[in-house]
Amino acid sequence: MSPLSLTHRDTAAGPVLLVAGELDFVHAAELRRQVEGLVLHAGQCLVLDLSGVEFCDSTGITALLAARQHALAAEAEVVLAAVPAHLERILTIVGLVQVFTLRATAEDT
Repeated sequence: MSPLSLTHRDTAAGPVLLVAGELDFVHAAELRRQVEGLVLHAGQCLVLDLSGVEFCDSTGITALLAARQHALAAEAEVVLAAVPAHLERILTIVGLVQVFTLRATAEDT
């Protein structure tokens, strides 16, 4: 397992945050802080590229929901991109595939 790594880039549609490593109790607060520091404008799309996520627990899921709330508060959208199969399974089990928009890649947004 790897510690959490976050890489931010801006696009014309909005920020893209590449999330890699463990999204767990130890590291989820780092994702929350990074997302809360992003300035979003109405109509933009925050893309969370989860292609590098190796592990995600309930605290990580909560951080993803907090990112959604941050985007909604700014009247922006949030998209989860390149969700690994193990994480998509969890999102499906807890019903969050109906809450989040999922895309195959960050470029599909």
